Amino acid sequence: MSHRQVLESLSGLLLVLFVALLSSTVVSTALPKIIGALNGSQTQYTWVVTATLLTATASTPIWGKLADLLNKKLLVQIAIGIFVVGSIVAGLAQNAGELIAARAFQGIGVGGLQALVQVVIAAIIPPRERGRYNGYLGGTMALATVGGPLLGGLIADTSWLGWRWCFFVGVPVAILALLLLQATLHVPTIRRKVRIDYLGATLIAAGVSLLLIWVSFVDHSFGWFSWPSLTMVGGALVLLALAVRVEARAAEPVIPLSIIRERTTALAIVASLAVGTAMFGGAVFLGQYFQIGRGYSPTEAGLLTIPMMAGVLLTSIVAGRLISVSGRVKPYILAGTVLLVAGFALLSIVDHQTSLVIIGVAMFLVGSGVGMSMQNLILAVQNTVALRDVGAASSSVTFFRSLGGTIGVSVLGAVLANRVSASITHDLAAAGLPTSGGGTSTLNLDALPEAVQQIVRAAYGDATGHIFLISAAIGVLGVVAAALLKPAPLRTSLDDDSGEPDVSGVVPEVAAGVPADPVSTRPGSDR
Repeated sequence: MSHRQVLESLSGLLLVLFVALLSSTVVSTALPKIIGALNGSQTQYTWVVTATLLTATASTPIWGKLADLLNKKLLVQIAIGIFVVGSIVAGLAQNAGELIAARAFQGIGVGGLQALVQVVIAAIIPPRERGRYNGYLGGTMALATVGGPLLGGLIADTSWLGWRWCFFVGVPVAILALLLLQATLHVPTIRRKVRIDYLGATLIAAGVSLLLIWVSFVDHSFGWFSWPSLTMVGGALVLLALAVRVEARAAEPVIPLSIIRERTTALAIVASLAVGTAMFGGAVFLGQYFQIGRGYSPTEAGLLTIPMMAGVLLTSIVAGRLISVSGRVKPYILAGTVLLVAGFALLSIVDHQTSLVIIGVAMFLVGSGVGMSMQNLILAVQNTVALRDVGAASSSVTFFRSLGGTIGVSVLGAVLANRVSASITHDLAAAGLPTSGGGTSTLNLDALPEAVQQIVRAAYGDATGHIFLISAAIGVLGVVAAALLKPAPLRTSLDDDSGEPDVSGVVPEVAAGVPADPVSTRPGSDR
């Protein structure tokens, strides 16, 4: 494909990626006001984020495997449709429970968009050239991450719009992306015998979901060594063990064990797990820190996150260009993970009175680490596998990154909720105030007396530093994994030229070099 053809196809994909990222970032700054309006709890605050990450994580490997077997363009369009329906239902939610359910459904579409964009890009751009186009990806990520919080804050602060438009605003953008993809995306489809491992996919989704539900409620609703804990953890481990057994024997496994055992893929998965845990788990609470802990409005909170997004934008573009020139990706991944840890280590000292300059520098370091590592970890894996397996390989890395993010949000959210609850109870008792809120959520500050508001703000501001310290500690694992990556040069071809292409799963006519359907293998045939 020419540079112009690539850019035309990339335009719709970037818009898809933009709307998927926007669905999370536009809500981040408005979420304290949303949960306050719905009179929700800190646990429900966490689950509005966790529900989307959970279903996106569970569905990612399924989308990736389907992309290796079916029409990639159609799959992207289906994912957009699911996302649109979920967004509309979320905007119409009447309580926190309905909102969490709608966000869970929306997450299925988000998981598809996150996985499929990477898969389609890998099908049209060689790894050596992909570094240059990763700059466009980084720019899109930065735009969505910078614009999302600002847009969400403005919507939440505008009386004639209201927080519900934080969910509705993505719908027209998604529909525009759908139309643009129909006109510009042309991906050749090779017909293969489709054998989808539904049993493996179900076991993986069930095991991961059960484990994350336990993480969210342990030490709050029940103890660590209680019967519910034993039942949920034991059940999750059994389900995941069965999933490994099924995947090892399946003809078309959702997560091919032979691929994830390869050194580069395995290390990239470990690094992605750590990066996802640190990044999602830490960054998702920044908006809450600025609003609840420091008293800023949603719009101001969005503006205060700009340093982190500037780091993402700058380093993703610069690193992408340098990677395309040098053909080396490991140094940039390693540098990114180091910056990520440094940024979270600096954020770990924050409390409700920390200088905004220090916080801004720390967020810029975190953003720089994300920009240099996130997309390039997927690139490192795509460079080592054949084109026929790029969907499963890419989605495996995305799956574990999302899994890390979901675990991070659940664990850190639980830590934050427990510390905040204990601090508020202690300080209220010390001030001679009633420790019961009378059914009013601590996130609904406008409904609380002034004296209680000050106690709540201090509790949230002081507790946030502890979760960033945990994020930094987890990020060290990513640094170790990045350091152990094999420094392989990026190939200049779309497919792996090391051997003969595998045609074992292809229809006989295609394997012989004659298309089974003259239309099915022609570029643009899936229009």
